Amino acid sequence: MTSQDIAAAGTFRLGDRTVNRLGYGAMQLAGKGVFGPPKDTDAALAVLRAAVDAGVNHIDTSDFYGPHITNQLIRQALHPYVKDLTLVTKIGALRGADASWNPALSADDLAHAVHDNLRNLGLDVLEVVNLRVMFDVHGPAEGSIEAPLTALVELQRQGLVRHIGLSNVTRTQITEGRGIASIVCVQNQYNLAHRGDDELIDELAAAGIAYVPFFPLGGFTPLQSTALSNVASQLGATQMQVALAWLLQRSPNILLIPGTSSVAHLRENIAAASLRLPGHALAALEEIRAAA
Repeated sequence: MTSQDIAAAGTFRLGDRTVNRLGYGAMQLAGKGVFGPPKDTDAALAVLRAAVDAGVNHIDTSDFYGPHITNQLIRQALHPYVKDLTLVTKIGALRGADASWNPALSADDLAHAVHDNLRNLGLDVLEVVNLRVMFDVHGPAEGSIEAPLTALVELQRQGLVRHIGLSNVTRTQITEGRGIASIVCVQNQYNLAHRGDDELIDELAAAGIAYVPFFPLGGFTPLQSTALSNVASQLGATQMQVALAWLLQRSPNILLIPGTSSVAHLRENIAAASLRLPGHALAALEEIRAAA
């Protein structure tokens, strides 16, 4: 597993940085339900170090993973950070004592979240901060984002944030957001079965804005598909590798952040960078969209 492997996926611009399109999502490093510490701290640290050693230079995280745990692990494993490593975090939620996910979109909430991320990551400025819109915990819901985004822009003006992205948002909110701030990325759910953002991805690509899909294999309920299983078997790959390769071929502005707490699984994910899906495989995978 080398940086040459990951380079096969190509690169894309994210803010001021050019990052490899296959990155790493740190959410799974926290405990069960993304809450509390990991079962094996040493294993979590090893995954982070292995990712960077393999050429990952885009890590997605948040201080509400744990909470605080994931960012503290990243700092312990990787600080001082290599020059080209881009850490992307998100704000807009707080965790309850019962592990619930709760909106935290007031100006004070967002300011506290930025400072928490800075402290726990050991940074003076956050490279990219995604505003996670929490009007509905389960998915995007309409509503104006002017107030929270304006508060984030103020934190950017103060020099605490370099670039701003949006997460869990509708097309209307993205349009509103681009009228308030320069948006460098959008992070929404998107995969073989969940393809509501198809047109949006193409629009963002034309504007040079990165699209970062989460849950590439369906999220907490993994996608079960005979078509996906058959294609993976035919290509001698895992279902996750096929799902990631499909996303990489879908559009050049797609940046992947698959998460894992296993070095072995990390190696499998990175191998997807060089997997090319032939036409017959792409056609077969369209069955998943039709069935969704």
